[in-house]
Amino acid sequence: MTNINYETTPVGELPEDPQRLHERLNEIWGNPRGLKALTIVNHTTLGLRFMVTGMVFFLFGGMLAMLIRSQLALPDQDFMSPDIYNQVTTMHGTVMMFLFAIPILEGLAIYMIPKMIGARDLVCPRLTALGYWCYLFGGIILTFSLVLEMAPDSGWFMYTPLSSSEYSPGLGSDFWLLGITFVEISALSAGVELVVSILRTRTQGMALHKMPLFAWYILAMAMMIVVGFPPLILGSVLLELERAVGMPFFDVAGGGDPILWQHLFWLFGHPEVYIIFLPGAGIVSTLIPVFAGRPIVGYGWAVFAILTTGFISFGLWVHHMFTVGIPQLSLAFFSAASMMVAIPTGIQVFVWLATLWLGKPKMKLPMLWIVGFLVIFVCGGLTGVMLALVPFDWQVHDTHFVVAHMHYVLVGGMFFPLIAGLYYWLPLFSGRMPSETIGKWGFWLVFIGFNTTFLVMHWTGLLGMPRRVYTYEAGTGWEIFNLISSVGGFITSVGIAMVLLDIALHFRFGKPAKHNPWNSDSLEWANNMPPLPYNFVSLPTVETRHPLWDSPDLPRTMMEGRHGLAIATHGRREMWGTDPITGKLREIIHLPGNSWWPLFAALALAVVCLSLLTRLYPLAGVAVVVAVIFLLRWSWENGAHPNAAPDARVEPGDPPLHSRTMDGPGLWAMAIALLANGSFFLSYLFGWFYLWTVSPEWRMPETSPLSLVGLIVAGLALTAGAGLLEKLVRGLRRQHDAGLAVGMYSISALGFVQVAITLWVLFNANLAVTETTHDAVIMVGLAYVLLHGGLGAILTLLQGLRVGYGYVGAHAPFEPVVIAQWWRYSVVTFWIIVGSLAVLPRVIGG
Repeated sequence: MTNINYETTPVGELPEDPQRLHERLNEIWGNPRGLKALTIVNHTTLGLRFMVTGMVFFLFGGMLAMLIRSQLALPDQDFMSPDIYNQVTTMHGTVMMFLFAIPILEGLAIYMIPKMIGARDLVCPRLTALGYWCYLFGGIILTFSLVLEMAPDSGWFMYTPLSSSEYSPGLGSDFWLLGITFVEISALSAGVELVVSILRTRTQGMALHKMPLFAWYILAMAMMIVVGFPPLILGSVLLELERAVGMPFFDVAGGGDPILWQHLFWLFGHPEVYIIFLPGAGIVSTLIPVFAGRPIVGYGWAVFAILTTGFISFGLWVHHMFTVGIPQLSLAFFSAASMMVAIPTGIQVFVWLATLWLGKPKMKLPMLWIVGFLVIFVCGGLTGVMLALVPFDWQVHDTHFVVAHMHYVLVGGMFFPLIAGLYYWLPLFSGRMPSETIGKWGFWLVFIGFNTTFLVMHWTGLLGMPRRVYTYEAGTGWEIFNLISSVGGFITSVGIAMVLLDIALHFRFGKPAKHNPWNSDSLEWANNMPPLPYNFVSLPTVETRHPLWDSPDLPRTMMEGRHGLAIATHGRREMWGTDPITGKLREIIHLPGNSWWPLFAALALAVVCLSLLTRLYPLAGVAVVVAVIFLLRWSWENGAHPNAAPDARVEPGDPPLHSRTMDGPGLWAMAIALLANGSFFLSYLFGWFYLWTVSPEWRMPETSPLSLVGLIVAGLALTAGAGLLEKLVRGLRRQHDAGLAVGMYSISALGFVQVAITLWVLFNANLAVTETTHDAVIMVGLAYVLLHGGLGAILTLLQGLRVGYGYVGAHAPFEPVVIAQWWRYSVVTFWIIVGSLAVLPRVIGG
């Protein structure tokens, strides 16, 4: 085997015949065809799948919007019945927020991020594939409910008790809860993937302060997904348990509180607004410097604004709850926070305007959409500041004014930049240029139609028209404004049709694009058009924010293999692993190839979802077991497994393979996944203490039903297992692996002991989970620690088996470090559960 010393090979030296190198890389990275195309894990293909699927859902949601505008165009319409209208409005909001906005932006990020940071793929490609299949199946399940006329009808926010069994006795709410949870798994998968990839796979030399602004925006978005989505997953789980089993989490009579749902929903819902906005702003920050012909003004200020926006957004959730009767001090705090978020947003707007002012802007088609964004989003931001004023919000809270504001912010902040980005990157996707003429017609129709629809809707809201009403009487003064809004909606639809027609036709009739047609500065344009499955033949050293402006010859030298990792004789899919701050080279990351396991696991989870919908609980239990088996089988082909690293040798001077270190990307992926897990857990604790202190009918028994002695013994077993695992990991750091397999089996046994004792405590507690919220919440908490203890025991058991197969040991010490993180988390959360559920009630009483 021959290899390249990345430190000594000069840029001008060819490592081997470039054509032969291309052929070898295609053999390793190429996508299969036919049925095996379902196994593809390549980020370019999966990003396109996300975007195309998101666009299909967008067209479906847009059709629902036109049904709504047709119903409201004239007074006293009976175009739709009230029930169908409620289903259509609920599904329109649900589809646009959950099945279009987030997934298509994640798809764009999945497609673009590796190309921008000089990587060949995302760091966990099978996780990306699982995320896509969960998104597709969850979306199909959710939208099919409308075909069956069983769609949810309680609003896209599913407020309780309207969405509870008493007022929504059918399957509509269940479709929403299970389908959305399925889709949220997809979003979290992509969030974890993007965070780790941006932090750990930037090409060497690309320090954190040198990476493209778009990567900063996506990093913030992904971290917000990781922290912000779990509260909604918890709320969905609790509401589905209430509907299916009768646990009264949101029922006041049992000790629950429907306002808890609002808190959990908006803990997700308001950060989601900025999760949608930030990628759009990232597109704007990418395009404006290119078309202004100069670097962006205030790079550091833009990064500060990105991080500040993400941080403040988590303190705004009560912004949506000003009318529910919360204390005035809370109203003042959240009102101030809602106005404060305008500061970092304003910083970004001034950065963009300053860049345009100091540059020489070229008004190409993408820039037309950027200008439309600036106009519409600024208007939406101004109405947002108005709604942050509590007295004004009280007046217009449930009117069309809020609907108009939301569309100005979301469509202006996301849709206009998205279309600008699609037009900008179309030559990269296809190698052809779009039509300026058709594109401009599409823009002006969308811009005029959008403002005609939603600017007028502000006035109907100020005139008192409530949202979510299926009709209205003549003589209210709303007639002409609703007719104008409906006409504007159809003009918008025509404009969107022209944009889609332009995109479709350009693949066949578009003018061939020259390389880097916009004279961009970022690495994605160093790729082929369309891109190669492995992105780059060789990976460069990048120490500037504008690599293509500072080194115009870089695309050619990369394609000729004059930079790093220009070798493929080992049969591995590999790329650089770098320091998260400095971008210094640390290891070679080798990636898994195409696999059926993500599809099989997603299919099993889809069966779980459908079984829960139809109340076939035994089948759901079997499907859960099958899904776990698929996921564990997936994890088996990892690390030092021959399918993961067919040739593990490296030449002197090369960095080690990540599976032969103790700080590979899997460790980071586990850490970010546990961060999401921790957000879920903290949301649970928030619910426990919220109900304890606020719910008017909360009932705390005089003596705790939980055996404190049993829980302490179980916790000691879990803690002992974690301690023994830490000892083994320390030994691996010293290259000692004697007794590793026996140690893993012993740790696994301690984990099963904790599970057995916790089950004994649960069964002897005699919890009345369908009668009191107190007991139902305890049941969920114990189920949480049982799940973590059981999974930790199984994973450690597998580690013992992998030691026997030679996949884990002093030569490959990586996996036990990852498992140790899980055990640490399990120990901490177990003792917090014991303190919160068993100790604290004994100390301070009910």
